[in-house]
Amino acid sequence: MGKRYFCDYCDRSFQDNLHNRKKHLNGVQHLRAKRLWYDLFRDAAAILQEEQTKKPCRKFLQTGQCDFGSNCRFSHMTEQDLEKLSAQVQGEKRLKELQREGADIPPGTIEDWLDKRAQRLSAAQSNSALPEKPVPFQYPPGWPPVQELPPSLQAPPPGGWRVPPNLQWG
Repeated sequence: MGKRYFCDYCDRSFQDNLHNRKKHLNGVQHLRAKRLWYDLFRDAAAILQEEQTKKPCRKFLQTGQCDFGSNCRFSHMTEQDLEKLSAQVQGEKRLKELQREGADIPPGTIEDWLDKRAQRLSAAQSNSALPEKPVPFQYPPGWPPVQELPPSLQAPPPGGWRVPPNLQWG
């Protein structure tokens, strides 16, 4: 069968050779999937800048749907979406400025969460004199679901399989 190449962006695999790989990596489906993946990690400022340069999509504003989806060259963001995005960008800018000035880290950071977690763990350990026993894993009621197996996978009957006399070894 040979080696197979799995594309994480497209979530599919195919026979791995130079021709197939080049064809896939230059294909429209792969390029769209790759762009969508990287768009997930763009910062809000870049998204806002791109969306402000686009004109609104008439079809999306009228019907709430667009045949082109994420590939549409027009903006699918409403005025409220753009306002929320600009507020998010302003918040991120203020946070960066505070960090540059050397101000304390605002509440809601990982350090606060770690402190609260340490306090909870110490309180839980002081409250319980005896260590808790781990609860053994139990399947929920009705699990696994009962299903009929094909005859080739069923267990033999209690007396064993009966072989007709004409098929027995001599």
